[in-house]
Amino acid sequence: MIVEPSPAKTHQMIRDARRRGLTIGCVPTMGALHEGHVSLIRQAKSECDFVVATIFVNPTQFGPNEDFSKYPRTLEADLEMCREAGASLVFTPQTTDMYSPDTETIVRVTKLSTVLEGAHRPGHFDGVTTVVSKLFLITDPDKAYFGQKDFQQQLIIRRMVTDLNFPVQIVTCPIIRESDGLAMSSRNRYLSPDERRTAAQLYQALMLGEKLAKETTLSPPEISARMQAHLESAGGIQVQYVVLADTSSLETLTARTAPQAVGLIAARVGTTRLIDNLVISL
Repeated sequence: MIVEPSPAKTHQMIRDARRRGLTIGCVPTMGALHEGHVSLIRQAKSECDFVVATIFVNPTQFGPNEDFSKYPRTLEADLEMCREAGASLVFTPQTTDMYSPDTETIVRVTKLSTVLEGAHRPGHFDGVTTVVSKLFLITDPDKAYFGQKDFQQQLIIRRMVTDLNFPVQIVTCPIIRESDGLAMSSRNRYLSPDERRTAAQLYQALMLGEKLAKETTLSPPEISARMQAHLESAGGIQVQYVVLADTSSLETLTARTAPQAVGLIAARVGTTRLIDNLVISL
């Protein structure tokens, strides 16, 4: 496995791999890797000849009151996980490699980026789409792999790829969960033991939504209200939103007009902000 911080050298190595007829898979990450990330690399390895993982804590997707400075940076452990999962190359740029001091260009997906996470984290998705577009230009992948846990993010990236004619297939991989259902996340390490137990209620609320959709005739807003009540009754959870939304547009559903909905939750447990989701049959 090669570790390379230079965008130019990374691009050249991938061009060389292409000349050898290899297919390229890309797994963009911000490091602090866990089994969720590993599952992406493994899937990329099973489908592509040459897998490049990227590790870059992207400053432009953090808001002024968010955790950029304390975001965990565990490069040596991350590289070992990449190696064990079968990555061919790990691209590890510095901020100065990705953004010049006089950078003026951003990539923005207008509508999808303004709701839900976009409303709670203004500018976040501009940072995501800008850096992912740069990573795609550097790594030139045939396929790129993202986790379903960031449901809105993968939708936005799909929209960006379609609108800008990136020749990249976006592959969304299943959420990897702990034994109690908590979605794996780099931010889980911020939770105290008590908060960690409380955080499992997010998945329990999603399972409740699935059960209500299957066993009752409640409308999507009624189901999401029951889900929110479940979270609030657990104690220690500050709910930001609980919605059942259209799986393509993320518009909040008011009736059972679609075959499926995505249940989306964002909440704080202690000082840690967590998100989770589940696709629910209606």
